[in-house]
Amino acid sequence: MCGRYAITLPPEIYREFYGYAEQPNFPPRYNVAPTQPVPIVLEDRGERHFMLVRWGFLPSWVKDPKDFPLVINARGETLQTKPTFKAALKRRRCIFLADGFYEWQRQGREKTPFLIRPRNRKPMPMAGLWETYMSPDGAEIDTAAIVTTDANGALSAVHDRMPVILSPDDIGAWLDVRDERADVMGLVRPCPDDWLDVLPVSSRVNKVENDDPGLMEPLAGPEPAPVREKKPKAKKPLSSDEDGQGSLF
Repeated sequence: MCGRYAITLPPEIYREFYGYAEQPNFPPRYNVAPTQPVPIVLEDRGERHFMLVRWGFLPSWVKDPKDFPLVINARGETLQTKPTFKAALKRRRCIFLADGFYEWQRQGREKTPFLIRPRNRKPMPMAGLWETYMSPDGAEIDTAAIVTTDANGALSAVHDRMPVILSPDDIGAWLDVRDERADVMGLVRPCPDDWLDVLPVSSRVNKVENDDPGLMEPLAGPEPAPVREKKPKAKKPLSSDEDGQGSLF
């Protein structure tokens, strides 16, 4: 899964890389979390556009969002079969603006954070799906989820899933939704190992309130597991089967 990521490159680099018309100015974000507003790029009638959406996908047919799980990831294996994603796969594909994401390695009850970022330090095109949800009172909200696949060899020691990271040559095919019959499932695959660096980072990233460049500073090695006191079991939040989101930590 992908539960946190970073958007730290200057806005003009993203604009030049993706070629959208808008000229947004946004600050760097080192610890993007679910339900927050996030930038995506999409294509409409052959032109690319920048848009802000909520990270947390809501299909148009949902009656009450309170009864629907928080869907931040969409398993690539289910895109063509699950009602949640079938329409968006054909008509509303997008790319999340990002230049790194975090993943946690389980060691017993402990989770050690790692930063995964492009070796070339350029934008990381994470494939996504978006949807506009309209509530019964007529209010609209644009939402999106990151498409995931099996981890590649570089990441498999940390986690068994990863975002679908597109090559520059595949960006156009993923964003082009003019032909609903186009088969883009061949793009839903792990990226090559040599695209990524996998770096241990501070457990400070576990807290959403921490959002500073220090989160991306690599450590010499994983931090030692903290000594934890036993606490009473808390009620688990509502979760879906999409990579276990809804219960991040």
